[in-house]
Parts: sequence; structure tokens; C-alpha cells
Amino acid sequence: MKSLTRIVAVAALLFTSVLSAQDGLVAVKSPMKTKATMDKFEAIVKDKGMNIVARVDHAAGAMKVGKTLRPTEVLIFGNPQGGTPLMECAQSVGIDLPLKALVWEDKDGQTWIGYNDPKYLAARHKTECTPVVENMTKAMNAFVQATVAP
Repeated sequence: MKSLTRIVAVAALLFTSVLSAQDGLVAVKSPMKTKATMDKFEAIVKDKGMNIVARVDHAAGAMKVGKTLRPTEVLIFGNPQGGTPLMECAQSVGIDLPLKALVWEDKDGQTWIGYNDPKYLAARHKTECTPVVENMTKAMNAFVQATVAP
């Protein structure tokens, strides 16, 4: 029964991701609050050998100018071992690297984690570079799935 529950949860996650990826943004619901989601995601990517470039708290930035935003954070991260091969295929992809993940709370209080689909980035920069894109896609999916897993 536990295996069936996990299969259904993964299928739902993938279904949500596929629907959201049409515009290049893969967005997946998180069962945790924004900060907890980003903290877990950051720990996972660090554990996988990614370099953290920056963590940006947009809500905190908004407060500095007297504005209010729901919790919204971006993590900029990467690894030259993964990004350089894609840039060798299309150097213009450097505008979209390092990778980024956005965690935000919507108007209904639901937390989401999103990222640019590597396949969308490859299409944007008119490169197939299939093995590299597939590896990035698998990695991002794995990072997000691990983040939202109970």
C-alpha cells in the first residue's frame, strides 16, 4: 500500500510538472512553507555538489522599499561540470546559467517550487545538445522531487 501511495504521489508530481512546463516553467506544489522548502532544496543541491551563487529573498527586498510581497525566494546555483557542456553547444545559454529555482507562496497560501525546464532553455538557444539537456532535466526533477517528498 505504501508503494502504491508513493507511485501515485510521483505520478501527480510529474503530471503537475508536465502541465507547467509548457511555458518553460516547471512548477511543483510543496507541502511545506516557503522558507522550509527553500532550505531543503538548498541542502539537497549542496549535497549533490552544486555551488550556491546566491539566495535572494524578494519579499525582504520589497520591504526595503515599503512594498509587500508574499514569501518569494530564488536560489542561484550550478556546477561548471554540468553547465559548461551546454554552453559549448550554445554559448548564449550563459544568460540562463547558473540554474535558478524559485520558491513562492501563491494568493491561496500554497507554496510552489519552480525552475526553467532545461529542454525549454535548449530550444530557446536553438541547441539540441541532447545528453547534457537530459542530464540537467533528470537532475532538476530529482532535486525538486526530493524537496517536496514527505
